[in-house]
Amino acid sequence: MSTMETTSGPLAGLRVLEFAGIGPGPHCAMQLADMGAEVLRIERPGGNGWPNPVVDRGRTCITLDIRSEAGRQRCLELARRADVLIEGFRPGVMERLGLGPEELAAVNPRLVYGRMTGWGQAGPLAQTAGHDINYIALTGALAAIGPAQGEAVPPLNLVGDFGGGSMFLTVGILAALLERERSGKGQVVDAAIVDGTASLMSFFSGLLPTGRMDMRQGRNLLGGATPWYRCYRCADGRQIAVGALEPAFYQELVQRSGAAEALQAQALTSREQDIQTGHWEQLFAQRSRDEWCELLEGSDACFAPVLELEESADHPHMAARQTWQKVDGVLHSAPAPRFSRSASAIRPSVRVDPQADIWSD
Repeated sequence: MSTMETTSGPLAGLRVLEFAGIGPGPHCAMQLADMGAEVLRIERPGGNGWPNPVVDRGRTCITLDIRSEAGRQRCLELARRADVLIEGFRPGVMERLGLGPEELAAVNPRLVYGRMTGWGQAGPLAQTAGHDINYIALTGALAAIGPAQGEAVPPLNLVGDFGGGSMFLTVGILAALLERERSGKGQVVDAAIVDGTASLMSFFSGLLPTGRMDMRQGRNLLGGATPWYRCYRCADGRQIAVGALEPAFYQELVQRSGAAEALQAQALTSREQDIQTGHWEQLFAQRSRDEWCELLEGSDACFAPVLELEESADHPHMAARQTWQKVDGVLHSAPAPRFSRSASAIRPSVRVDPQADIWSD
């Protein structure tokens, strides 16, 4: 018998061996668990210092000293029965532990070995420490975010760790599993945040030669440089987001907001746009955020209130879709994406004895 609970979801029956880390690796494992995979997490004695009841959901957890021979042997036993392995150590660490791709391929040729790093498995910076802000700085993403006369602004760690990291690791693992159906063999997935973030920048690099995109801070069309694609502060100090890029949507914004004549048409030059921005600032400062919601939300003005995380769950649209769900008093994001037949689900994590019969053949 297995201690793993039988689950539903498109990945039901898939066995994932996760070596506990922080950030993108656990987020990838959460996605796989939400989609029904049986995720077994190996934690180090004492934990990793970053417990997270949302990102750590859906696992069976054991504690092992993987530096010991007994711990290594247990890992080999588990890897023999796994479909996927996820690790986020510096390059070479798993090899030194005797748990690298070659060693595990010898006991399980079908294993998909997912590796999550910032700089990648090779390159001049591969062995150096770093965090999200450093990785996106190297890709050109960070340089484009922020006000014209100020420093670049890190967009939380959404762009690097999760956008360029865990999402690409998830896609890579699923692609390797699909290829395994044809070849019968596993392979290594080298997911580097710098690579994933560079891929996210493809839209911008593709538009640069056309002259339609300016990547300088404060001059990017999608970075708040225009009056019709930015945030504004309202009379109550709260903010709204306007994204009326296309002329038809801008006209909807103008008509519904009662904008002055100076705002009737989208300005062409940067100087004229700066002047228009001032007019919009004055207009939006005349009403509260909720009053602007009454006027603009639900229309083609491309409008939304800027909500804090705690407010988001109560918004009518988010509530209707149950995008946020309370579990034991903690706000969880609902599994995404959604499937028409094999629904994903939020599941609790459980801790078991390291020697328990976790996966039965």
